[in-house]
Amino acid sequence: MFTGLIERLGRIEAIDEIGDARHFTIAAPDSNYLQDALIGESIAVSGVCLTATELTDTSFKVSAVEETLRRTSLGARQIGDSVNLERALPVGARLGGHIVQGHVDGVADIVAIRDEGEGWWVTFQPPFDMMRYIVEKGSVCLDGISLTVANAAYNKFSVALIPHTREVTSAGSWQLGGRVNVEVDIVAKYVERLTQWANGPRGEE
Repeated sequence: MFTGLIERLGRIEAIDEIGDARHFTIAAPDSNYLQDALIGESIAVSGVCLTATELTDTSFKVSAVEETLRRTSLGARQIGDSVNLERALPVGARLGGHIVQGHVDGVADIVAIRDEGEGWWVTFQPPFDMMRYIVEKGSVCLDGISLTVANAAYNKFSVALIPHTREVTSAGSWQLGGRVNVEVDIVAKYVERLTQWANGPRGEE
């Protein structure tokens, strides 16, 4: 589990494409970040929960298979790209953002960016069926960043970015026409599922 509070900005050092998978080597900005990391642990890379398969003092390797590449922006990532990093939440730590699983639901397009002096107002258009989970003043995870929905319309939603968020995450490089990973609040999906089953299970066995 993660919180959506980005710990570091990493950089993609290498990409190896083997079959339908992509294998990423990601550099951390300092050696302290990975000093107690273990092979097999989960690291969220721009919101995608991936398993560390190799580790050095300053970098780690992860792999993304076809399903992950199809559902996220990792299929379009290039060497040199910055990525948001967050290691899994340790037991007993403060949950400063919201509950994030690292299971991306889809990718949204950036359709508007408005500079409001101290902050940015950014509008996204996700796949339409995702909008039912996004509510005004609720939480949404964008490229691994826990953000509050400032406005939710019929087919798009907006967030407000403070300068700090732009400085310490990849949000500072978001551009019109760009794409971001979206994970909606898991609580909303559980509520929907329970409601569907209120009158008994449905669908084929």
